[in-house]
Amino acid sequence: MINFLIRNNHLLRGKLKKEVFDFTTSIQGFRDRCEKGAARFGKTTEGISLTTQLIEGIKSEWHIPENTDADKIILYVHGGGYVSGSCSDHRGVVSKFAKATGYTTLIYEYRLAPEHPFPAALDDSLNIYQWLLESGYIAEKIIIAGESAGGGLCLAILLTLKERNIALPRAAVAISPWTDLSCSSDSYKTKNKVSPAPLNSWNVFSKYYAGENNKENPLISPLFGDLKGLPPIFINSAIDDELYEDGEKFYMKAKQAGVDIRFRAGKAMLHCYPLLSPMFKEATVAMEEICEFIKVQFTNK
Repeated sequence: MINFLIRNNHLLRGKLKKEVFDFTTSIQGFRDRCEKGAARFGKTTEGISLTTQLIEGIKSEWHIPENTDADKIILYVHGGGYVSGSCSDHRGVVSKFAKATGYTTLIYEYRLAPEHPFPAALDDSLNIYQWLLESGYIAEKIIIAGESAGGGLCLAILLTLKERNIALPRAAVAISPWTDLSCSSDSYKTKNKVSPAPLNSWNVFSKYYAGENNKENPLISPLFGDLKGLPPIFINSAIDDELYEDGEKFYMKAKQAGVDIRFRAGKAMLHCYPLLSPMFKEATVAMEEICEFIKVQFTNK
């Protein structure tokens, strides 16, 4: 029932057909809708303290569980197609994530397209990561996690750090990651009818973020990068999602490159379904797997 309601959210808005995005669609309207929808679930989870901070000029929020190991941190990269997303519209998700893992989780607001195309989001992310290192956090005690566009950006961050010989984090978690902004996989066509995403939205978002740059630039589309030498990675991708093959293809390429990578395919599941935990069993099990991966990584020497 939950799956059906999310897949057919247009019906809840009184529309018989799925919305179709084009370059006349209001991005601010889309952002406002995301904020409004998140407001119903945006409360901080019990047992989590919330602190706001301006880091390198970037609005950020710390979600801190009780009795947490203070020197270990999850850097959370929000999704939103690179055109939306904020601390406020992800507050409920990140708060639950911090509670489930038991580790302090930092989310930040990178600049958004189309006002700020590539490499703005990546540059802001690198500034936050560099700030953590300069503030005394050790790379081995940082895990980067993200969902959707944030999952792809999470992987692009790894590639950039490797390219610049900056210490890599302990591990990474990417939920329904967007790894190919050229949108070349069949799933962009075959999964659209069962996905909650508006029709053609990924093509619009891709153009806004990539701008005049080549969409196959690995720092835009990490699927096309040299994946050798990356840290352990956990990917969860829902089968009934346009981005399914993005996650699957990245997994297969990374595995071939010798990366310690794990992949979970969510049968009959939708975009970023682990973040819906504990609303239904499949989401809860998926989130438990992610939390176990994080805990194992932080305890391994």
